[in-house]
Amino acid sequence: MSLYETYVLPKLLDFCCGLQGFQNKRSQIVPLAYGKILEMGIGSGLNFDYYNFEKVEEIIGVDPAISSVAIAKSRAPKYNSKISFIESSAEALDLESLSFDCVVIGYSLCTIPNPLKALAEAHRLLKPQGSLLFMEHGLAPEPGIQKWQNRLTPAWKKIGGGCHLNRNIEELISSSGFSFEQLSKKYIKGPKVATFQYCGKAIKT
Repeated sequence: MSLYETYVLPKLLDFCCGLQGFQNKRSQIVPLAYGKILEMGIGSGLNFDYYNFEKVEEIIGVDPAISSVAIAKSRAPKYNSKISFIESSAEALDLESLSFDCVVIGYSLCTIPNPLKALAEAHRLLKPQGSLLFMEHGLAPEPGIQKWQNRLTPAWKKIGGGCHLNRNIEELISSSGFSFEQLSKKYIKGPKVATFQYCGKAIKT
């Protein structure tokens, strides 16, 4: 890893993804999680403050970004040891099938190299009728904004740790064996190329 990826990027992502608009979406979705939870792309642990730990049995956080996970580990101790970590990609996990009540993905499907494989893993690991809870940014509805998202994504990936501006999150989830129980699509404050949000709950079918 470069010095940028090791020392600068984790703090930059923690700051950007911790802005108020993103945190508002976390506050709407993360409290719905319950039971045994897998968080894909746990990053620096920005979701921790929004879990209702009275409903949480355990959280296993998955992320290959060691420097970001180090920040998450520093935040985890105050949550009564209910959080553990796997420093690995989400596309292939050595975890038992049908063993989780919820999978939480927050601003990570944009970055995971193969999001369909990660969603296939989420589907495999969830119990029947288990919940996928998600907060993501992605492809905007307007063709003009989409053009800029497609143009900027190659450079954006280099400075944003692999982040794609132009992934259709709704399509990715619906094509992976999930049906939407709730889905919100709207802009939050900020540049339109990076702020169209997909947030909600999908059920394993």
